[in-house]
Amino acid sequence: MSAQPDLLYSEEEEALRAAVRDLLTDHCAPAGVITRAESDAPHDLSLWKSLAEAMGLAGLLVPEAQGGQGASHREAAVVLEELGRAVAPVPYLTSAVVATEALLACGDEDLLARLASGRTIGALAVGLHTAPGAAHATARVADGVLHGELTGIADAAAADVLLVPADDGGLYAVAADAVTVTPQVSLDLTRPLAAVTLDGAAGRRLGDAGPAVRRALRAAAGLLASEQLGVADWALTETVRYLKERKQFNRPVGGFQALKHRLAQLWLEVVNLRAAARAAADALATGEDTDVSVAVAQAYAAPVAVHATEEAVQLHGGIGMTWEHPAHLYLKRAKADSIAYGTAGAHRCALAALVDLQAP
Repeated sequence: MSAQPDLLYSEEEEALRAAVRDLLTDHCAPAGVITRAESDAPHDLSLWKSLAEAMGLAGLLVPEAQGGQGASHREAAVVLEELGRAVAPVPYLTSAVVATEALLACGDEDLLARLASGRTIGALAVGLHTAPGAAHATARVADGVLHGELTGIADAAAADVLLVPADDGGLYAVAADAVTVTPQVSLDLTRPLAAVTLDGAAGRRLGDAGPAVRRALRAAAGLLASEQLGVADWALTETVRYLKERKQFNRPVGGFQALKHRLAQLWLEVVNLRAAARAAADALATGEDTDVSVAVAQAYAAPVAVHATEEAVQLHGGIGMTWEHPAHLYLKRAKADSIAYGTAGAHRCALAALVDLQAP
């Protein structure tokens, strides 16, 4: 019998949360995120440096012997909750989780240590929409170099090194300056997508792509739920705060019974999402029922985050529809996350197979 997941936060995790939230409060204000999203440089590399180098958060999943912090997915989940709550435009999920997990599967200690230090940003060249275990595009190997185009790569514009799966079954490390990165239209301006074109790019084989990509995408899907939790929790908290202050007919709008019911329903959904996200993070950390926990979390997380942010936009009234108010950033992140690393429907199908529940 498997052990029960630990859904509570430890004192160390709460201390980590407080430190990350303080940093984001000081350096990731909504107005600044909106301004940056409108620019040609949406990534906040100064904030990334503070998170990755000063606080050491880029190496949470990397063992101490390999230059990391030797923490677990539980701590990384706490960081992602706070990054989601701030819709921080940093490549934490793509570099410190996805690329790092792929390198852990390959055992490349040199590149792993560079990513753990935060001085090098990595990106797995697999489309953001790809679910764990799903088929994905690969580069073509010819005469020892790589050719082809890979699309929908999250945070490729900020990456120093790309981890490219190839048709020979290998995963290759390719320097960013050896490829052409072309921005693609992305709903979520805080996590831009790009097409990566390889035209005779040299790469260093790291290991087998199959297990590395599966491991990376499974961790990404599981920890994405914590980011979605942060997005949903912000939406609920800010909406409740606004409705307490906004008055209509000389009384707080939040006092109207119909709105109370909507907020109560949303609160229940967010609480349930927290349990699912924590279970996925704990399963990734312990290795207990990992596939099932990740599928459950992602089957539930996307609808809740989208619902919470839609309610935030609507219940903020006219101001919620404006560009200056940050609600649209959260709605776009929730919508983009709803198809990242597999849709809720894809994860429900995966879950049915895992628990031997046949479709009618």
